[in-house]
Amino acid sequence: MLLLKKVCMIGSFAVGKTSLVRRFVEGFFSDEYQTNIGVKLSNKEVSSGGREIKMTLWDIYGEDDFQKMRWSYVQGSSGYLLVADGTRAATLHKAEELEAKLRQEVGVIPFVFLINKSDRKEEWELNAEFEQGLVARGWDVLHTSAKSGEGVEAAFAKLTEKMLA
Repeated sequence: MLLLKKVCMIGSFAVGKTSLVRRFVEGFFSDEYQTNIGVKLSNKEVSSGGREIKMTLWDIYGEDDFQKMRWSYVQGSSGYLLVADGTRAATLHKAEELEAKLRQEVGVIPFVFLINKSDRKEEWELNAEFEQGLVARGWDVLHTSAKSGEGVEAAFAKLTEKMLA
């Protein structure tokens, strides 16, 4: 029996949500930037724990100071990947705000926090205390790179595991 799971990609503008989806679904990365102005849907079937799962990935436009998230997009989600750009500290703090708002708007659902662009770690604006604080609060934190593929499969596998628990 095929399980259907809705998974949302949530984070600030230009953190790499679309690139992570493309890497996971299609297996490649493009340097060409594509702005998402609404929501883009992609599908991928995966196996986990002997179960077949069809994920419908909702790549939701990034929230910034000018554009606010439509929480109705997240309704009915089985889980989400919360994405920040390690090279931009503001996106790390915005991720904390988004998680709190999401919990308030739609309740508690499984998520994994991704600090993206690990291929550029020398440029990261992340201090260890910030990341350790999130882990201490029970967050699953993974480092990813849509460009190199580092951690992408592991991120979706971790979220799948949490959704099936």
